Amino acid sequence: MRCAYYDSGVCRSCTLLEVPHLGQVSAKQAGLASLLREAIGDRAAGIDWLDPLVSAEQGFRTKAKMVIAGTVDAPTVGILDADGRGVDLRHCPLYPDALAASFPVLARFVSRARLEPYDVPARRGELKNVIVTLAPDGSLMARLVMRSTESLARIRKHLPWLLAELPALAVLTVNVLGEHRAVLEGEREIVLTDRDSLAMAMGDVVLHLRPQSFFQTNTAIARDLYSQVAAWVDDAAPAAVWDLYCGVGGFALHCLRGGRSVVGVESSAQAVESARTSAAELARAGVPGADLATFVAADATRWAAEQARAPDVVIVNPPRRGIGAELAGLLDRSATGTVVYSSCNAVTLARDLAAMPSLAPVRGRLLDMFPHTAHYEVAMVLERR
Repeated sequence: MRCAYYDSGVCRSCTLLEVPHLGQVSAKQAGLASLLREAIGDRAAGIDWLDPLVSAEQGFRTKAKMVIAGTVDAPTVGILDADGRGVDLRHCPLYPDALAASFPVLARFVSRARLEPYDVPARRGELKNVIVTLAPDGSLMARLVMRSTESLARIRKHLPWLLAELPALAVLTVNVLGEHRAVLEGEREIVLTDRDSLAMAMGDVVLHLRPQSFFQTNTAIARDLYSQVAAWVDDAAPAAVWDLYCGVGGFALHCLRGGRSVVGVESSAQAVESARTSAAELARAGVPGADLATFVAADATRWAAEQARAPDVVIVNPPRRGIGAELAGLLDRSATGTVVYSSCNAVTLARDLAAMPSLAPVRGRLLDMFPHTAHYEVAMVLERR
């Protein structure tokens, strides 16, 4: 992939861009194998590695987290430089055309609604970030991360113009982030459209993404990940499955089968509501097992510790920090025969595997979720010895 921003030195976020794409994937696979050998020794030799799932080189990012800077009349949409000034990246080749087409319209909306971009060095202004997500059907969700609600009336006033100029926009929200902190968003979300969630069709399962719910930035690879995990779960032929850190229910809902109970556990109440909505739709459509799906808003470790019986299969998909020693210990001591671990951080995955000596890693697959960076996703099957 060629990128004018990289070549000119304007943006170097894609740190591996000069390495051929397949070479990046091969190096990640080799690094992962080496990391696991160091962490779990001879247990790593028993892993059957499937061929990596390789992403498209460009146009794969379906979620854009764009910093807004510059001025009301000339806003930049992209990142900040070392001095905290805006760098415009609206033509970044990582984004598909349908997503990139929203950037100039949103920039014009900034000017039309007089949304003053936040000046980080001066700690002055209102609009900090715009987060845009593209659904497989072309619909968009845009979130305006604001310092306060001062501009809310103007945003509402000019919303009809935005919807006319950007007809794919299904959901628009204002997220309030009042503090001067290096975080992407705040806790308060104000929905301004009739719809409050984006329908993400992932094969036969439609997931409902609410504004603050986590979802992978590479939808095509995420779809492959769900399919792979579901196939591994089916190989174990379980009667009961837990999906811990379930998010909007991606793994759980792909694992529905007649007579199988599935429980998803997630700390985000918004994500749990999304998962319940999807499960109800599948139940109405007559999908076998959808009526046996349950979703719980709770801390995954605390909830698992409170259960009287362990299921046949546990899926874990934790954030970068991993599942941690307490949950790893619970799984290691449990009667669960199979654990499927999806990880976005191989370092914490290796640590967690070392903490579960009774569960042997037997199959694994690297997923090229984040091309041109050192990051990747890895999914593994662990079986009780």
